[in-house]
Amino acid sequence: MADFNKVLEPGDYQNGTVNTVVEIPKGSTNKIEWDRERAAFVLDRVEPTIFAKPVNYGFIPQTLDEDGDELDTLIVTDEPIPTGVWLEAKIIGVLNFEDDGEADHKVVVVPADDRQTGDSINNLDDLGERWKQQIEHHFSHYKDLKKPGSTKVLGWGDAEAAKQIIAESIARAKQ
Repeated sequence: MADFNKVLEPGDYQNGTVNTVVEIPKGSTNKIEWDRERAAFVLDRVEPTIFAKPVNYGFIPQTLDEDGDELDTLIVTDEPIPTGVWLEAKIIGVLNFEDDGEADHKVVVVPADDRQTGDSINNLDDLGERWKQQIEHHFSHYKDLKKPGSTKVLGWGDAEAAKQIIAESIARAKQ
């Protein structure tokens, strides 16, 4: 397996696209994480079924969020995408999130070429209020059995806000 932080650029985020690598497929209870030192995926833990991921979960290579990990992505598709697959994705917004007091942003993306939807998802409003509520609920509660109250959803930002966070995360990774 390739070291995604060496073989992939973050993408053309200024023009609305990023490269993202899938860590956890939609519907999985396996908490799979990218291990930067070993350039490999590791199974960190298995979560209870009630905390299965409601969306594919990944990261943008060559970035670092404030929590010290690569910048997270929520990759919206109907089907699960397997761990280790990377794709060019269109930025549609960001979930502002805090985990154990640290900023842990989630950039919301869709495949850049989505013929199923006719590329019709361009912003968070296109996903609907119910989708946002489900994501907020998941991230507000997924650590309840381990460490209740340690996660906080701080709201949503648009694609421009996401691009700013990506720019900061790229700069942080270069330091």
